[in-house]
Parts: sequence; structure tokens; C-alpha cells
Amino acid sequence: MGAFAAHAKTRLPPDLLGMFETAARYQMYHALALFAAAWGWTRWRHRAIGAAGVLFVIGMVFFCGSIYLRALAGAEWATALAPIGGMSFLTGWLCMAVGAWRSTTR
Repeated sequence: MGAFAAHAKTRLPPDLLGMFETAARYQMYHALALFAAAWGWTRWRHRAIGAAGVLFVIGMVFFCGSIYLRALAGAEWATALAPIGGMSFLTGWLCMAVGAWRSTTR
């Protein structure tokens, strides 16, 4: 999606391009977090870390996906889905912290 944004600079108005770039940035950060969750799962096998991975995927679908829909298709209704994704991201980070902490304190 980031590569698309680089080529879409002439096709999207600046405000929608900014929204699109924000979604691509959050997707990239949480894709890296998903790799961290996969690594943590192989190391500690704590269910909170597995839950974090699932929550990161849900967050990418709802948060990033809703912003992509708004920017590319003009679907203003989709922005109502962004808080679901944002809460999934936050809960995923909390699960990562809890899983790592509990796994190292055993």
C-alpha cells in the first residue's frame, strides 16, 4: 500500500493522500508487531502473545482498511470502523506486554 501511495500522489487530493499514508504507516508498524508476536509465540508460547497477533490483524483490517476505503472509495461510513481497529491495536500491545512479562517471570 505504501508503494501505491507513492504513485498515487497525482491522483489523490492532499487530504486523502495524507489519510492513506497514515493508514500505510500504521499497517507497516503493526506488520512488524505481528512478526514480533510470532517470534514471541515461538519463544514463550503464552496465549496472550497469540492473542496479540490476532488483535494486530484485526486492527489492520478495521483501522487501516477503513481509512483505505475512505481515501480510495470515498466511503465515509467506513471511518466508523476505525475505533474498533484502534482498540484492537491497543489491546494487542497490552497482550504483548502481559505475555512477555508473565513468560519471563515464571
